[in-house]
Amino acid sequence: MKSALNLVVAVILSVAGSCALANDYAGVVKTTRGTVLVERGGTRIPLAPGAQVNQGDRIVTTANGYVGLTMRDDTLLTLGPDGVLVLDTYGFDPKTHEGRFLASLSKGALSVVTGLIARRSPESFAVKTRLSTMGVRGTEFIVEANEL
Repeated sequence: MKSALNLVVAVILSVAGSCALANDYAGVVKTTRGTVLVERGGTRIPLAPGAQVNQGDRIVTTANGYVGLTMRDDTLLTLGPDGVLVLDTYGFDPKTHEGRFLASLSKGALSVVTGLIARRSPESFAVKTRLSTMGVRGTEFIVEANEL
């Protein structure tokens, strides 16, 4: 009976832990220049240093805009002018360094310095454009997407 109770408690704790992980913010805005917006829940919100970004957010920069983000796993993202980036999937466990990162760049240039997710599990880190998906193996890179 005691082992069944322990199993039930373990399942509840693991589900609660994964729910908390999914609800955590993905990253923090470190720098901005010009106009930078986040589209979330059908509204556009200006971004400023210190603001949090979440999984599912669509980040938009105007012709004079730049934004620098630090993700929870220490991945650094810089989105240049006229950029559109969606944080499709983001989850990170700071204890195990396991997680997933998938972002879609539909317009503009994105500079990336990968963090703990790519170091721990390179296959769990990818950036998509309309024409390709780039798997990352722990590095620094720049990707550009132009409108068709």
